[in-house]
Amino acid sequence: MTKEQVLQSITTPLTAPTIPEGRYHFRNREYVYIVYETDPDMLREVVPEPLELSGPPLVRFEIMKMTETTGLGPYCECGQVIPVTFQGERGDYLHMMFLDHFAATAAGRERSGYPKKLGFPKLFVDDDTLIGTCEIGNSRQRVATATMTYKTVPLDPGEARKQLGDPYFMLKLHRNYDKKLRVAEIIRCQTTEIEILEAYTGRARLELFQHVYAPMADLPVKKIVSCSHMIANVYLDPGRKVYDYLEDR
Repeated sequence: MTKEQVLQSITTPLTAPTIPEGRYHFRNREYVYIVYETDPDMLREVVPEPLELSGPPLVRFEIMKMTETTGLGPYCECGQVIPVTFQGERGDYLHMMFLDHFAATAAGRERSGYPKKLGFPKLFVDDDTLIGTCEIGNSRQRVATATMTYKTVPLDPGEARKQLGDPYFMLKLHRNYDKKLRVAEIIRCQTTEIEILEAYTGRARLELFQHVYAPMADLPVKKIVSCSHMIANVYLDPGRKVYDYLEDR
């Protein structure tokens, strides 16, 4: 394999890359968003400068079921998202994410700095209730349980499209072998070409459990503000650097 071929490779192993190439298309992607009020002091501790909190101390717990994804196939993920602003633009900071799919986890972390870790999230219907759970580790320790009324109150498609189309920001960090930072950036991503298939709101509950490697409960639930259940076709555009910490030193 020539040097030029090596430089054109996506990732290792060279003959069987960990992550697939391409712009990802999600079909029938199912979302549950639960927005809640939390402790403002705890929130300020986890949002990195130069991102700034926007408005009330809110967190969005989200769980997403990917039924078909180009290059990756089906999987599920969940996590926490925090409303922020960056240089006057409103968006969401991705605080932590847990997936049951290694290639999707690696692709997000290596390419764009998504804060992804392996976990065991699930989204399913139990009679008249939509249920989302997340478990961690081989012993399947429960770290989150979300419930929502199932398709009871229609949500305006325009509002659903806005919720899915807001930009989001990630912190991407990589260190050299000497432990000095090689990459320290804020990355901006966005979903586009959003086609809303179904959208609902209603009532929801969320319970978070303490776990040292999945500390979602560090942002405690004080009050549920809103909930959404959406099914859509979307594209995920590649991320781009919008801030470089190393240039600022």
